[in-house]
Amino acid sequence: MTEQLPAPDADQPQTPPTRRSLRKATASHRTATTRTQQLSASSVPPRDSRMLRPVRSLAVLTMVSGLIATVALPAYGAWQTTAPEPLTLQQVASDDAQSLVVASDATRTQLARESYSATTQEEIDRKKAAEAAAARARASASVASVPFDYSMVPSGSGLVRWPVGGPFTVTDRFGARGGAHMGTDMVAAGGTPVYASLDGVVRISQDSYGGYGVTVVVESVLNGQRVSTVYPHMQTGSRQVAAGDTVTAGQLVGLVGSTGRSTANHLHFEVYIDGTAVDSLVWLQTNAG
Repeated sequence: MTEQLPAPDADQPQTPPTRRSLRKATASHRTATTRTQQLSASSVPPRDSRMLRPVRSLAVLTMVSGLIATVALPAYGAWQTTAPEPLTLQQVASDDAQSLVVASDATRTQLARESYSATTQEEIDRKKAAEAAAARARASASVASVPFDYSMVPSGSGLVRWPVGGPFTVTDRFGARGGAHMGTDMVAAGGTPVYASLDGVVRISQDSYGGYGVTVVVESVLNGQRVSTVYPHMQTGSRQVAAGDTVTAGQLVGLVGSTGRSTANHLHFEVYIDGTAVDSLVWLQTNAG
C-alpha cells in the first residue's frame, strides 16, 4: 500500500525521510482513521434501541388511557340518571281511588216524591227561581199562625169550587217543608181539568212563572175580603185565559201538569186572603163543601 505524504515546505530544506519517520506517520494515520470510524459508529443508534421505541410509546399511551378511564368513568356514571319506570293507571289512581261496596242484604227503597234533588242546570235554575218566588211571597204576605175563620160562604153554595176536576190525592199540605210550603199539593193524572175556584179577574197568566211553571193567578173579592187563588205547574200550552180576563167559578183555566219545579203531575193550589197565606185545603173544605 502506497501512502501519499505531504509535500515538504518549499522554504524548508528537503530532508530525505527515514524509516522511523515513515513508521510514525503511518501509525498516526491509522489512529485518525480508527477514531473516525468509532465516531461514525457511535452516532447511529443500536438496532435494539430502535425496536424498543414503539413499545415504550405504546406503554405510555396505555398508562395515560388508563388514568383517563379511571377518572372519567366514575364521573360519567355519577352524571347518568336512572329514569323511573312509568307508573300504571292503577298505581296513579291508588292514592285517590274510590270504591263502592254493596251489601248482599241490601233492599230496594221506594223513591218518594221530593226524596231526590235537582241535578241538571235547568233544574237548579228552577229551584233558585222557586226559592226566590217563595221569598217574595213570604215578604209580601204573612202566614196565618193564629186560629183563622175560613168560613166565607155557605158550604156547597157554588160560590167556591174545587179546582181539580177529577180524582186526586193530597200529598204535601200547607206549612210543610219547614213552613215553606204555601199551598196544597193535589196529585192527579196529567191533563185533568183545572177550574177557577172563584169569580174574579186574571192577574197573571204565564207559561214560565219562576219555579211555578205554567201558572194562572185569579184575584177575587168575597164577602168584602180580597182573595187570591193560584194555579201553578199546569201543562205547557194548556192555559185557557189571559191576564185581564174575567172568569167565573168552575171555568176551565188549564190542565194538570208538571212544569216548573215539579216532580209529578199535580196542582199546587194556594189561597191568600187580604195578602195572608192560608191553608187552602181547609178553606176549600169549609167553603166549597
